[in-house]
Amino acid sequence: MRQIGKMLSRRQFSIAAASVVSLPSYALAQDPTQAWKQALKAILGDAKPTEAKLTFDVPVLAENGNTVPFSIQVDSPMTEKDYVKAIHIIATGNPQPGVATFHLTPQSGRAMVYSRMRLAKTQDVIAIAEQSDGKFLMSKRAVKVTVGGCGG
Repeated sequence: MRQIGKMLSRRQFSIAAASVVSLPSYALAQDPTQAWKQALKAILGDAKPTEAKLTFDVPVLAENGNTVPFSIQVDSPMTEKDYVKAIHIIATGNPQPGVATFHLTPQSGRAMVYSRMRLAKTQDVIAIAEQSDGKFLMSKRAVKVTVGGCGG
């Protein structure tokens, strides 16, 4: 059999294995109830978000958790002095709660993003808009994930 690529020596393999074991605690699988709270704390720090000027559209019922559409729009002038720096999405029931982070600049024109996400089960989804002045806007939506429209 022909060898493709370079095989790792035992020493190289043990170094690679040790580096995987020493991943930061937030990168390893953990209890989802704690993981999303840690992700939220990492974004907000000690800031208290408000629920104004943020429109978060996501279906209340998702027949397929593998592809759940969402859109987020923030009422912002998007000027050099007042703009949305980032939009973060957190899923409270996923093993890895950080769904996405979108980085914006005044050149973005509008503070609007849309995409699709994967949800492991029925859960809350949190949208956070980080503003240039250090303030945060937040909105939370419950999404029921079903299989073929049945159960949850």
